[in-house]
Amino acid sequence: MKTIAIIPARGGSKRIPRKNIKNFHGRPIISYAIELALKSNLFDEVMVTTDDEEIAQIAKQEGASVPFLRSAKNADDFATTADVLFEVFDFYEKQNEKFDIGCCIYPTSPLVQEKLLKETFQKLKTGNFDSVFPVLNFSYPIQRSLKIDNDKVKMVWPEHLNSRSQDLEERYHDAGQFYWFSISSFKEKKTLFTDNSGAVPISELEAQDIDNPSDWKVAELKYQLIQNQE
Repeated sequence: MKTIAIIPARGGSKRIPRKNIKNFHGRPIISYAIELALKSNLFDEVMVTTDDEEIAQIAKQEGASVPFLRSAKNADDFATTADVLFEVFDFYEKQNEKFDIGCCIYPTSPLVQEKLLKETFQKLKTGNFDSVFPVLNFSYPIQRSLKIDNDKVKMVWPEHLNSRSQDLEERYHDAGQFYWFSISSFKEKKTLFTDNSGAVPISELEAQDIDNPSDWKVAELKYQLIQNQE
């Protein structure tokens, strides 16, 4: 069984310029994903797919492989993760290299710990899932969420107006960090999230969306807290 870690890191970033190689606690943020994959010893290949020469150079310095530069088509704002992964697999197959299991690790995931990466990998193998990824529960019950309609506040689900929070089932969202997946299933279904996907819940401290400068600062604080705990 051959495994590959794929770290997608295009050069363009609108809200945080040069986001994928921006300094995070003294290092380019992508270096954390590369280090995580390499130190885990779970992969036969750790590669970065990028369209950017500077990102490619940094990735190689950190120990990852960058066997090709991503096509312009798969580096624009409309390319999906699936598009990028298919380009990677097409490249390797032309080199007569095939992999059984993949892990797509996003370059802005410095909070991911090796233990979580291994736990999700084990769940993929033992549970016979198409994919497995970390999830976070919503901090407030979404069943009691509100909407504003014509400047008036209304409940999205009025039937839960008097429901107690502790009586409502927990709901989760994708942590947006990484996905373990069966490559054969991915090629067949053309998506990482299928009706046979598994999940591992994680804490609020272990993940942070980084979409703006404020998010970046929060992520750095969380990273420091995790380091202090260790």
